Amino acid sequence: MTDNTALGFDTLQVHAGAEPDPATGARQIPIYQTTGYVFRDAEHAANLFNLAEVGYIYSRLTNPTVGALQTRIAMLEGGAGAVCCSSGHAAQLMALFPLMSPGMNVIASTRLYGGTIQQFSNTIKKFGWSAKFVDFDDTDAVAAAIDENTRAVFCESIANPGGYITDIDAISAITNAAGIPLIVDNTTATPYLCNPIEHGATLVVHSTTKYLTGNGTVTGGAVVDSGKFDWAASGKFPSLAAPEPAYHGINFYEALGAMAFTFHSIAIGLRDLGMTMNPQGAHYTLMGIETLSLRMQKHVENATVLAKWLENDPRIEAVTYAGLESSPYNHRVAKICPKGAGGLFTITVKGGYDACVKLVESLELFSHVANLGDTRSLIIHSASTTHRQLSDEQRAAAGAASNVVRLSIGIEDVKDLIADMDQALTKATA
Repeated sequence: MTDNTALGFDTLQVHAGAEPDPATGARQIPIYQTTGYVFRDAEHAANLFNLAEVGYIYSRLTNPTVGALQTRIAMLEGGAGAVCCSSGHAAQLMALFPLMSPGMNVIASTRLYGGTIQQFSNTIKKFGWSAKFVDFDDTDAVAAAIDENTRAVFCESIANPGGYITDIDAISAITNAAGIPLIVDNTTATPYLCNPIEHGATLVVHSTTKYLTGNGTVTGGAVVDSGKFDWAASGKFPSLAAPEPAYHGINFYEALGAMAFTFHSIAIGLRDLGMTMNPQGAHYTLMGIETLSLRMQKHVENATVLAKWLENDPRIEAVTYAGLESSPYNHRVAKICPKGAGGLFTITVKGGYDACVKLVESLELFSHVANLGDTRSLIIHSASTTHRQLSDEQRAAAGAASNVVRLSIGIEDVKDLIADMDQALTKATA
């Protein structure tokens, strides 16, 4: 089952990585709540540590429940392998970790989640890395920003918070010409709406906290490797394609080929950074993924109806949903996200900052939380919360100006969502 890539998405989201438990016959994947695993003998232990045999050593590195989730996500994304970790922010660091070294930089889209902009603007400097932020609609600027020290290019398939769709094909053409890996955060789209690897992405990252789990219960992250990048071609990625001193001199790409990045992330990334996903969290996410396609269809359906209603409401200045014909990104939906533009977008409220705050406080069905991708509809005023640490210019570039709120549309009855929004807007703009 885990090798059968001919199966459809709806089948894979239920069955990939989910074999009956060999000891008990349990049909649902057990939660393997254990830290250690007994080795058969000394040779078995040595083979595991030498990466000569696949198995379980210690749950900071590998765990059967987490392993099942890694298999499922990798297959849904069409990747060679995946590694799961403790959060989406951890996944971003895990993606960069084998690629970067002091003095190196990443080219990042200006349209990113505020926490990512913060992580790339400030935190990664502590590793000696840096980021250059570019408007990814300006492909010439993206190409010009790449220099001899660039080791990755990073964007989101559907950008948070505005719901903007990135032309991944155009960006991957640039990264391919430069011999640089393209990392795409596919959290907002999920593999059901978008497959970045088909459009040329090297690595795909997720905050599994969001749509993959879908119920607001656990945090988690994942990095999927396409298995298609030649890490040895340029000499720029010695951690993957040269003797790695952090793991007794093994050349991961030479030894493991398409699985080099995944094994490096487990053997060194999780070992040394320790950003491990717990097995119970993995179990919740596995159960959430079983209904991913059903939920995403409803998210898209509801978002489309509500966005059209809001676009025609005189109390709203603008709606950023790419599924609207008026959106400058609408032409990318069919190519990048053919099953829909997702369930996330922003609205600009007449009355500015104060009206946004009043709107958030007046809603009854929408929950005011710093999350997205839940079955429940969610709202947040990004300028005063998730993007608060950014400058006015950065917030504007990211689509999170002071008169903007972000909506994550759930799977409720859309008529009820419209009624709730209507009464709250009346109070907010009175």
